[in-house]
Amino acid sequence: MASTTSSSLSLSSTIVDGKTTRQSAAAASSQCVTLPTLPPPPAVQSRAARATAYCRKMARNVVSMATSTGEVVTAEPTTAETATTELPSELVQKIQEAWDKVDDKYAVSSLGVAAFILLWSSTGVISAIDRLPLIPGVLELVGIGYTGWFAYKNLIFKPDREALIAKIKDLYQDILGSS
Repeated sequence: MASTTSSSLSLSSTIVDGKTTRQSAAAASSQCVTLPTLPPPPAVQSRAARATAYCRKMARNVVSMATSTGEVVTAEPTTAETATTELPSELVQKIQEAWDKVDDKYAVSSLGVAAFILLWSSTGVISAIDRLPLIPGVLELVGIGYTGWFAYKNLIFKPDREALIAKIKDLYQDILGSS
């Protein structure tokens, strides 16, 4: 029994750079067994750095295309470009006019803040539910089941489809009014 353990110690080997090297029993007992070191990780770029690099590459491509013929092309603003520059000022002006028409600015501001807080808290609740182990899967199954039931009940047969379209048109007319 002692001879088998000593023979296994004398035949121990380590892996260095993908190659096995034999060690003696004395050397194996005096050294620690370690794993080979890994190569350094590749440089991780942030999203902003990648976007900046991509934009620089595109700019170089545009410049090279413009200078390949030797002509410098100057672009005059089109109507679409002038419309986009005027849009924010028009939008701000309309918002200011609408704000001036409001009588109770305190109530409107309070409703805006309350809507923002409600949206923020509902996002937190949804993310908390999403982190629970079984709830997202169950809710997904419920959604798939309801979608199947709705399709069977309202979309498969022609009279049901026509009734659904009529309901949607009636609801549309109720919301917008008859025009």
